[in-house]
Formats: sequence, structure tokens, C-alpha cells
Amino acid sequence: MSDGDFVREPLGVQERITADGSSSWPVEPGRYRLVGARACPWANRVIISRRLLGLEPVLSLGIAGPLHDERSWRFHNDPGNVDPVLGIEYLREAYERAVPGYSAGVTVPAVVDVASGKVATNAYLELEEDLATQWREFHRPGAPDLFPAEHRAELDALSDEIFHDVNNGVYKCGFARSQESYDRAYDALFARLDALSSRLAGRRYLLGDRITQVDVRLWVTLVRFDAAYHGHFKCNRTKLTELPVLWAYARDLFQTPGFGDTIDFLQIKQHYYGVHRSLNPSGIVPKGPDTSGWLEPHGREALGGRPFGDGTPPGPPVEGEQVPPPA
Repeated sequence: MSDGDFVREPLGVQERITADGSSSWPVEPGRYRLVGARACPWANRVIISRRLLGLEPVLSLGIAGPLHDERSWRFHNDPGNVDPVLGIEYLREAYERAVPGYSAGVTVPAVVDVASGKVATNAYLELEEDLATQWREFHRPGAPDLFPAEHRAELDALSDEIFHDVNNGVYKCGFARSQESYDRAYDALFARLDALSSRLAGRRYLLGDRITQVDVRLWVTLVRFDAAYHGHFKCNRTKLTELPVLWAYARDLFQTPGFGDTIDFLQIKQHYYGVHRSLNPSGIVPKGPDTSGWLEPHGREALGGRPFGDGTPPGPPVEGEQVPPPA
């Protein structure tokens, strides 16, 4: 690591929500509200998990708008600029109720205890796993096993590589403070994308013939790549649409219930280009790229497999959670 490297801040409320009473926050339907943002890839991972597992009836969803300032994510798309369940304008309010004088990062996703208004956790990595394991009693019939035991070691190793080189790698490019740091992150990013392309050339999903959590983790970066990372973060060797295998893989998942129906491309662009003023001082949001290609045939069915294995896809998004189709 050099002085010019981007370093992600540690999370501030790394609690767990558990089914066995081993933490101070028990699994309880209706008790919590998941706060995310359509713009944020880390929140998107948890929102997709909630959709795939069918947890909408027991874990409500609040969506912060794409813009925020030094006071944190804000519910500026809700009536009166207030989350209708939590009754707050800025997510920071829930963090400060949990930790008076809170000074760490205010991030999404965050799970808030509705009654107290306190953030229970913002540990997105553990939250993904806990939704799949601790909340199992409330999964919909036919929900996929996103952390299959027979693939767990491989899933964890691949997830770690994808996190460092791809998920966080685009940020390492965008916020590098030296040419050396940028070059290193850029090379690692595209080397990993090339390796993933080779891996996916002969298999439909990263671990075989059905979706697992590692597909969710890769896809949230791919879906934002051309809209934000290629230009805004200088990840410009190639666009996603110029990488045939990854582009087809990304379209396959986009067209799978639970993935594309969580994506709002306008909010993604509004966030990255509107908030990162050090990179885009004008705040001008680009009109492109054309996103209609996400609905074009992908041909990945020829590789076999079924996205949900022996299970079933989730139903349509619940009322109020629909997103506009790609234009």
C-alpha cells in the first residue's frame, strides 16, 4: 500500500441480527427496516438478497435518495423528505440514536430497529449472510440457497478476490491519489475481469449452474460499470458492453427476477456524478449510456443450468418498490 491508495473506512455499527439470541438484536418479523439506496452497490447486494429470499413481508425497505451531503444519506425522494416509517430526514439520525456522538461513516445498507429508531447494524457482508441463514424461517417457498455448504470455501475465496479487485477495485481507481496507486488498481481490476470472463465462458454462473451470493456480489459492480465506473472512475480500458462474456452474463442476471428490477440507472448516475464533486466539480450528470441493450437476448441458456436450481423465482416487486425499466 502507498500513500496514494484509496482505503475504505471501517464500518461503525458491526452488530449481528441472529435467530438464536446470541446477539442483542433478535430476528423478529416487522421489527426492522432495511435502509438502502438504488445508487449504492453495497446496499444493492442486500436488497437483491432480500428479494431473492422473499423477505419483503418481514423486513421493510426504505430507500434514501441518490444525493447526500456531509450530513449523510437523505430521504429526499420521499414525501416531505422524510422516511415514512422511521420519520427521519437524514440517516445520520438513526446512527446517532444508536451511538450518541457517532463520528464514523454513515453508510447504506443499514438495518434500523423501528421502535427505537436505532441502527442495529451496517455490516453489509454479515447482513447478506444473516439474511440467508438467520432469517431462514421466513424465506419464501422455493428461495435459493445463496451460501451452499458444498461450495462455501470456494465462494468465500472468490468473493474475497472480487471484493478487492472489482467491487472495491473501481473505487481504488476512482479515488487514487497517485499515478502509481491508480495504475496498480487499474491493472488488478482488468486482470480480474479477464479471469472472470474466462471462468464464465463455460459455465452459466460463477459456481456452476445456479445463482449463489458471489454472483450477486460481482453483478452489482458490472451493472454500474458503463454508467459510472468506466468514465467517472477512469476504468476505461473497455466498457462492459465490449466484454462479450461478462456482458452476456450481466444481461442474463439483469433479466432474472430479483436483479434488474432493483436497478435505477438514473439514480446511479445522479449519485456518482452529483456527489463526488472532487471528481466531477460541475455536478453535470451524463445523459448516456444507452441502457436499452440490457433487455437484449443473452444466449446464456445454451450453457444449461437454472438460476434458482430446484427452487422458483421471486414474485414481482412489492408495491412502492418498482423501478423504471432501462431506456
